[in-house]
Amino acid sequence: MSRIAVVGSINMDLVATVETLPRQGETVIGTSFRQMPGGKGANQAVAAAKMGATVTMVGRIGADTFGDTLLTNLAANRVETARVLRDDRHPTGVALITVDRLGHNTIVVCPGANAVCSPDDIDSADSAIAQVDAVIAQLEIPVATVSRALSLARAHGKLTVLNPAPVADPASVKALFQHVDIIIPNELEAEALTGVPVAHEAAGSGAATAVDGSEAAATAAALEAARQLRALGAKRVIITLGERGAVFVGPEGEIVTTAFRVQAVDTTAAGDAFVATFTVAWIEGMPPKECMRWACAAGAIATTKPGAQPSLPARQEVEALLSAPSYVT
Repeated sequence: MSRIAVVGSINMDLVATVETLPRQGETVIGTSFRQMPGGKGANQAVAAAKMGATVTMVGRIGADTFGDTLLTNLAANRVETARVLRDDRHPTGVALITVDRLGHNTIVVCPGANAVCSPDDIDSADSAIAQVDAVIAQLEIPVATVSRALSLARAHGKLTVLNPAPVADPASVKALFQHVDIIIPNELEAEALTGVPVAHEAAGSGAATAVDGSEAAATAAALEAARQLRALGAKRVIITLGERGAVFVGPEGEIVTTAFRVQAVDTTAAGDAFVATFTVAWIEGMPPKECMRWACAAGAIATTKPGAQPSLPARQEVEALLSAPSYVT
């Protein structure tokens, strides 16, 4: 069984659904509201646990009702929480999420206690990190803390996986690459880090779905961005492309994986499902192409259900999608 430590954010998601996302200055009427556990770190921890990994969460929450609920939820999903610190000076982080009828979203994160998750917190979790196979980190906690987590994991000989989201300061993110075995940005994050125009408007929006209107050019742009990121120091680079799938560039070669066709309801946490599932598959020794298929399947399933953690698939769901006649290769 794979053993993973996830270092990152733990949030309560406040989710409003609408017909169309509001434009600047516009007020729209929501169709529903839900309060659900989230945070990229916690999402990836739960996703990895649902894939069968033994998972330790490292992070901070407030000494408040949201924090109580989030701890209970992590434990219910078999995530070990002894390394989650309670902070009586800062509230639990929250994310304000708006989701439209096509499943596209906008997210505003108020970090709260996540913002004071410190390198000292990582040092306190040293014994836990020493016992895992891999450490996964994101950027909803301070970059200095992420750097300490990745460098400590490297010192212990562990696999290091970075999901560089969000990219607030590209220079500080690039400085982390020296400690990263696998980096997994989405298309927006890859573009922010390289300047290569990977991002595109969502399909069905009336805008072009690729830089020059062709899928081939879009894939080529993603591969070029991945090569540039690898040249900056990361051993392997995966760029997730939403409904276009994902690309992989590493010592094993270059891989383009197409997306699974599903009816999307809410894309929240699809990237988190991808990151966690890829990491579990990699630790289990699957070939890169198979890791990509598993990760894309998990991300696709996550879009078919509302919310962050409630949408994360169990391993059996991923296996079922991969074995469906239309997807067997």
